[in-house]
Amino acid sequence: MLKLKVLVTDKIDPAGLKPLETHPGIELVYLIAPKPEDLEKALPGVGAWLVRSETKISADWIAKAPDLRLIGRAGVGVDNIDLPAATRRGIAVVNAPAANTLAAAEHAVALMLALARHVAKADASTQAGKWERGKFMGVELFGKTLGVVGLGRIGREVAKRAQAFGMKLVGFDPFVTDAQARELGIEPMTFLEVLAQSDFVTLHVPGGEKTNGMVNAAALAKAKKGLRLINCARGELIEDAALADALKSGQVAGAALDVFHAEPLPADSVLRSAQNLILTPHLGASTAEAQSRVATELATAVIDFHDKGIAPNALNMPGFDPQTLASLGEWVPLAEAMGRFLAQTLEGGVSEFACEFAGEFNSRERRPLGVSALKGFLTPIMGPGVSWISAPAVAADRGIKVGESSDPRVSEGVRRMLTLTAATDKGPVSVSGAVLAPGEPRILKLGGLRIDVRPQGKMIVIANTDSPGVIGRVGTLLGKAGVNIADMRVGRRSAHGEAVMVLNVDEEAPASVRGDLTKVEGIRRVHWVEL
Repeated sequence: MLKLKVLVTDKIDPAGLKPLETHPGIELVYLIAPKPEDLEKALPGVGAWLVRSETKISADWIAKAPDLRLIGRAGVGVDNIDLPAATRRGIAVVNAPAANTLAAAEHAVALMLALARHVAKADASTQAGKWERGKFMGVELFGKTLGVVGLGRIGREVAKRAQAFGMKLVGFDPFVTDAQARELGIEPMTFLEVLAQSDFVTLHVPGGEKTNGMVNAAALAKAKKGLRLINCARGELIEDAALADALKSGQVAGAALDVFHAEPLPADSVLRSAQNLILTPHLGASTAEAQSRVATELATAVIDFHDKGIAPNALNMPGFDPQTLASLGEWVPLAEAMGRFLAQTLEGGVSEFACEFAGEFNSRERRPLGVSALKGFLTPIMGPGVSWISAPAVAADRGIKVGESSDPRVSEGVRRMLTLTAATDKGPVSVSGAVLAPGEPRILKLGGLRIDVRPQGKMIVIANTDSPGVIGRVGTLLGKAGVNIADMRVGRRSAHGEAVMVLNVDEEAPASVRGDLTKVEGIRRVHWVEL
């Protein structure tokens, strides 16, 4: 039997990869930071390719690796890997999602202490031969309020360590219920409330359309004056110019950043000249222990792939029976789209997520549809790193109970229908859908109200009272804002009763316009949904 050739092109801890060296069915090859011509010669015959963040695995390089079946990323993010190109080729992409947790949490705490006591500036001053003891008056952590934005693995570890300093904890995470947050010793708040209440704020959320630029000029203007900000998560969470301005004005007393929009940080970045700012070159995972754990996780993934044909933590491969997936056809993308839709219409923390299968679904079909729906549900907040394989573990990590039920009976004049329900602090939220015919996936119910919506594109979802003039006022507002309505669907429970309106639009509706919609008489809630 031919050996699985494993190519390593970035510095990954050799001790952690030792099991690959000793495995009889694996050939381990190191080619660190190769020249392009050397890499091209080495790729034929390579079945698995292991990298960190330095190697960029583009579609062109994937095309030059005809035997490639597995890509392993030593770390969490996969920004340096062309995931769609790998998926089209049937190449599994895996990472090591949990190995860096403690290292990242400890670095966030280290930066918080450095900010509080001016460690970096005091060191530089003393190293320069000065003795400016009176210049570097700091603050204590004891009794201060720490805002933790993102209560996943890393955020929770930071919270534990902050409690040891005697800090008061507040936090924001749309996927954690108030009860779950309080169990962690954290008082739940909205994001803006966290900024307004906190002396220190630490960010631990993924990048993505819902979080990019969340720390902007408007948000910082509402923050507690003298806030100190720490970011060891993603550079795109913060608008650099807004932070620089807030540091200059004193609205933000200091910030410590380990991650940036572009890495290495460009020489002309506004951050390089900003005041009261600590910058570190993406050191969150840079501990000997974390790198050893990352390498060990990757080695285990490669061995499982070789020995069992499975890809643990695969970010792009469902791992389900191909025949079943083929028979489901458009139901799989519909389930995922419904999950994404549901997540973007929530208003409270989530404690449960349930899939109800009505009609002709067999047991083999329910599992992939349930996981696809869960993946879609988690993605808007957790980012594109959520996979079919990792989604159940991500939900468990967030304390979300996942359930499933089935009923051979079905209503609405269809053979089968899928209903997704999220239990939240503010009550249950649900969406139902079906594939009516080839090329005709539909959302058929929102919270029990009948509707007929194509799950695609940009949408404004409005909960309102069925009363004269509401639709006209909505159309007028959007028209003045230059937002074109491509389609509008309405559903109601009874005349002058509870109603829902879904508008497909061609342009993004600005946040200010969405705010104006909430002020229209008869409108109770407005949600922006993008699929």
